[in-house]
Amino acid sequence: MEITSAMVKELRVKTGAGMMDCKEALTAENGDFEKAIDFLRKKGMSAATKRSSKAAKDGTVASYIHMGGRIGVMVELNCETDFVAKTEDFQALAKDVAMHIAASNPRYVRSDEIPEDALERERAIYRSQLAQEKKPEKMWDKIIEGKLNKYYEEVCLLNQKFIKNTDITVETLTSNMIAKTGENIVIRRFARFLLGEEL
Repeated sequence: MEITSAMVKELRVKTGAGMMDCKEALTAENGDFEKAIDFLRKKGMSAATKRSSKAAKDGTVASYIHMGGRIGVMVELNCETDFVAKTEDFQALAKDVAMHIAASNPRYVRSDEIPEDALERERAIYRSQLAQEKKPEKMWDKIIEGKLNKYYEEVCLLNQKFIKNTDITVETLTSNMIAKTGENIVIRRFARFLLGEEL
């Protein structure tokens, strides 16, 4: 199958990956978009995995103020070198992540930060729902796992769909930047302020 420049462009818009990577993925998967996206994700994730052992001690603290000062966000985004920290791409990523936090209101960066008692409370709610729905008990574990994954998408920054491109998660957005820069990039922490919010 012929891979056209329009196909490459469409995949690039969907994934944020580079032109050559998109062409390679489409060629490898015979023009199948879904498989090409998986191909890129695996490639991006493997690049991210290779870099994840490297110390990310440089970076930036970015801020975003929304709705005329009603919502404010600060986020710390780390990378390995000052050189990458000063690039336009890295600074843009930091701003995008801060804007995403303002809009999506995550509570944690990643799922391993959720306290065990909060997870247990969710599981108890799901078990109660399944009992009321009279679902067979042998299916509960699998259903609860699926519901927990949905919960992670709601409360964990990395699991959320990126507001500017809902085809990818914030984790994929970060992985794409890792693949592009060749450095480990970590969203370390954030704070979100809503004017008049109950403390």
